[in-house]
Amino acid sequence: MLVKQINVFIENSFGRLAEVTKTLGKANIDIRALYVADATDYGVLRMILDKPEEAVSVLTDAGFTVSMTPVLAIAIPDRAGTLDQALAEFSKTGESMEYIYGFVGRASSDAVMVIRVKNFDPVIQKFEEAGIRILSPEEVYGI
Repeated sequence: MLVKQINVFIENSFGRLAEVTKTLGKANIDIRALYVADATDYGVLRMILDKPEEAVSVLTDAGFTVSMTPVLAIAIPDRAGTLDQALAEFSKTGESMEYIYGFVGRASSDAVMVIRVKNFDPVIQKFEEAGIRILSPEEVYGI
């Protein structure tokens, strides 16, 4: 049920992000979503990819520092107010959200929200009770 997110630690220098995307492209690995959190000297590139395990190998072989993190992906209708409704349900779990980012998929009219928390079980339970669709890894990688 959890999706594998790839994290790449990259220096904040000209062309470094392009090196990551070029490496993935050469390996025929498709980026489904990405988010960059930056600091002064480095950034953390978080990505949802269609072949996460292969990406770890390819990027590591290319000299990048890479890790894999479990995240939860939910589908919400792509219209005003639906994220607020999902977050209201999330707040009922008492869990802290580490971060969230979203993207609109091409396979449906839903928006996809990627959520990182420490304890997924109460969040999954609350979303299921509220009728919020939790996406499988296969659904997310295939978007």
